[in-house]
Amino acid sequence: MQMADGLLDAVRVLDLSTGDADAVTRLFADLGADVLKVETPGGSPEREALPTLGGAGVAFAMHNANKRATVLDPYDDGDCDRFHELVAGADIVVDSGPEGLAAAFGTSAAHLAAHHQQLVVVSITDFGATGPRSSWRATDPVLYAMGGSLSRSGPPTGTPVLPPDGIASATAAVQAAWATLVAYYNRLRCGTGEYIDFSRFDAVVMSLDPAFGAHGQAAAGIRRAGRWRGRPRNQDAYPIHACKDGYVRLCVMAPRQWRGLRRWLGEPEAFQDPRYDVIGERFAAWPEIGVLIEALFADQTMAELVAAGQEHGVPIAAVLTPSQILASDHFEAVGAITDAELAHGVRARVPNGYFVVDGQRAGYRTAAPAAGQDEPYWRANPAVVTSPSGRIGDYPFAGLRILDLGVIVAGGELSRLFGDMGAEIVKIESADYPDGLRQARAGEAMSESFAWTHRNNLGFGLNLRSAEGNRIFRRLVAEADAVFANFKPGTLASLGFSYEELRAANPRVVLAESSAYGDSGPWSARLGYGPLVRATTGVTRLWTPADPDEGAGAARHAFYDATTIFPDHVVGRVTAIAALAALIHRDRTGGGAHVHISQAEVVVNQLDTLYVTRAALAAGLARIHEDTALHAVYPCAGDDEWCVISIRDDDEWRCIASAFDRPQWAEDQRFATGEARLANRRELVELVSSWTRTRTPARVAQLLQSAGVAAGPMNRPPDLLEDQQLRDRKLFAEMVHPLIERRLPAETGPAPFGHIPPARQRPAPQPGQDTRVICRELLGMSDAETERLITDGVLFGPA
Repeated sequence: MQMADGLLDAVRVLDLSTGDADAVTRLFADLGADVLKVETPGGSPEREALPTLGGAGVAFAMHNANKRATVLDPYDDGDCDRFHELVAGADIVVDSGPEGLAAAFGTSAAHLAAHHQQLVVVSITDFGATGPRSSWRATDPVLYAMGGSLSRSGPPTGTPVLPPDGIASATAAVQAAWATLVAYYNRLRCGTGEYIDFSRFDAVVMSLDPAFGAHGQAAAGIRRAGRWRGRPRNQDAYPIHACKDGYVRLCVMAPRQWRGLRRWLGEPEAFQDPRYDVIGERFAAWPEIGVLIEALFADQTMAELVAAGQEHGVPIAAVLTPSQILASDHFEAVGAITDAELAHGVRARVPNGYFVVDGQRAGYRTAAPAAGQDEPYWRANPAVVTSPSGRIGDYPFAGLRILDLGVIVAGGELSRLFGDMGAEIVKIESADYPDGLRQARAGEAMSESFAWTHRNNLGFGLNLRSAEGNRIFRRLVAEADAVFANFKPGTLASLGFSYEELRAANPRVVLAESSAYGDSGPWSARLGYGPLVRATTGVTRLWTPADPDEGAGAARHAFYDATTIFPDHVVGRVTAIAALAALIHRDRTGGGAHVHISQAEVVVNQLDTLYVTRAALAAGLARIHEDTALHAVYPCAGDDEWCVISIRDDDEWRCIASAFDRPQWAEDQRFATGEARLANRRELVELVSSWTRTRTPARVAQLLQSAGVAAGPMNRPPDLLEDQQLRDRKLFAEMVHPLIERRLPAETGPAPFGHIPPARQRPAPQPGQDTRVICRELLGMSDAETERLITDGVLFGPA
């Protein structure tokens, strides 16, 4: 079932963007905004960009669904007038810098923002409009390499492994949508708009696999990110094992999960020692444990093993293909996939969007419109700010109070995004089950992951399972704006806090949740972590070397997604977009909302173009033309130094031949077309490698970028701190925590704002650190009552 009215149904968005930026405005359209796409006569060339299905560009079709489209001619005076009328009536304008349409109408994003102070204007480019690399070009693989993630993907030695194409760009789109919505909320609060010079490179550094951010539970107490420069040595942190009809992945984190696995294995005597309850001890012994697992799994199917694992309480997932997940009974049951018309006469199975609001899907409703299908007018009634309550220069979320029950990365990121922008975050923890990110190295009081993720939080120790704790939480809900959680579905209701019960305590409250597979459907009760979600949704299956020889170092398989945190960070941001949209709707209508995000659905929607194409190929649909771009990782001069080069068309191949002073390459028929280059990929990579091996990654990238070819070095975390582009754009600021010896680089905000200050840096709390203050100031309790409740175990304070 689709939503009848959207959370953003009073928002007018003028879409002047092209390419990857189309995905930004699709998010607003899914949530009900009136998104009007402007094209020049003839329509956007992106409509036919590869890959195509029945002649329709798949990416364009997916990222422009639910929008309207009009055609305006910049050489026609009447159309120019209509363009400026649309701008004047918009709330948000999204442009693509030099590639966007603002320039065609003789203006720019910055100019529009300066002349329409109520507007939020976003210019989305690869590296931003400022800094030494502002003229550089990027592809998804180049962003992945330069953002630091590639250095953590692949075998310990040899060629790093690129992930499935689309992850970096889709993550940047979500970050852009979040930054834009923050600015729009600030405009509602203070009456003044914003100009955002948005860089996709900045966004990938911050929100895909951030070197200076939460690294997940298993890594929180192990990796010291700022000093790490090596390559991953352990690709079996979340081990994958072969079985009768494929592979399955295990994600054994907690002692109880290990004991369940041990029972499943028949209680082997060699592993009865309690020391194996510790995750590090199990990692060290996994080669021996793995032998037992392989013997048990060899003659069983993926489905049989997943069922048995669930019975034993062992987190497990099948390593599926994209086609298998799109055809799964779970995705079918929850409406996560729909049969849609991509373009006139062209139908396909497509992902149905990120968002579920009040139990209804806010996803694919109408196909991408034909060029000029709509007249240039606004359909939505705009939100009117009659008496702004805030001041320019204040934090946009000042005055919001959020009760945070979230844990690990996806939950922690959600609250941090709001806390950085001024919200009061009350992090509620149990003494018995502290947040997994608190896992620290021996002798250290706090992990760096927790310090980054939970800055600007207040620490409140509360036993929700006690009757008095339950009543205290209800009192907090009555005065809160939102509750955030990412428990297994059903957990919150079992505590007595379903959305209906929360709404009874506060009709205006917003509940924002995320879970591995959503809160309904056959898989909703499955144990889920990010690595299992990646396996189930097909990402793991695709995260393999383009050339099988590049993965020769793998122990049992060639899957290399073990060290990524994807999709946790982006799930936090998708949930934040939904939560903020619900707060905007609440302020306009007076009623709260319940939003729920499935990690699995986030993954599939992030890779919608790739998955739709793969599914169409598997189904044998006619007239499919795949993308012929060739993206590869090349060795460079130095110790384990690499760069990524993207060859998207014949002109770029000729530019490379010229830049390398190898004119004969352009004449070689093996590489004359995109199809030929892909067919002879190994020979081409070796040919180009003979040149790149003699130059540094920086030199290769600089030379090719000067020739108009997207290329970039493989950066590692220390490189990011020294990157002049990021330094010029002030992406990081040093964060001080009294419990951590070194200063921590931390992001300054989701994007460079003009009217919103950099992120706050209140240190992350110890467990229960602010319990007494919260009881006194938020709940009006006496000190004696607070101490009694601490003594009774209802509350807890700092140790």
